Amino acid sequence: MSVVSVVVADHSEPWRSLIFLILKENRNLQIIGVASDGREAVQKAEKLQPELIVMDLNLPNLNGIDAARQIRRVAPQCKILFLSRESDPDVAQAAFREGARGYVLKLDLVRDLATAVESVIQGKQFVSYELAGFRL
Repeated sequence: MSVVSVVVADHSEPWRSLIFLILKENRNLQIIGVASDGREAVQKAEKLQPELIVMDLNLPNLNGIDAARQIRRVAPQCKILFLSRESDPDVAQAAFREGARGYVLKLDLVRDLATAVESVIQGKQFVSYELAGFRL
């Protein structure tokens, strides 16, 4: 498996640190950029053309849904994996409509992130267990 380039976008330093810790376990991933808001996530995606962006849904300046819409235009090959505290199936559905390939609840981050990343990289969809029963 080749190395997959990743941008991480989350406004919270503690969450970013946890994401880095989990992603570092996979030697096939290389974090090439970090963003702390939605506009910066779009800029990093355009400039760096990552294969994957792991992005908080509730980013300042430009929310994750709007950022995803723009990322799909500026980096069409980039797969989007959302992280969120929001367990409302309607929100998850909106994320998938805007091009998300995965949706991980932050409460399940430690358990689900590595599996979600692998699934998304392989072209599959992933959704946290709590939402798995809902049609996305």
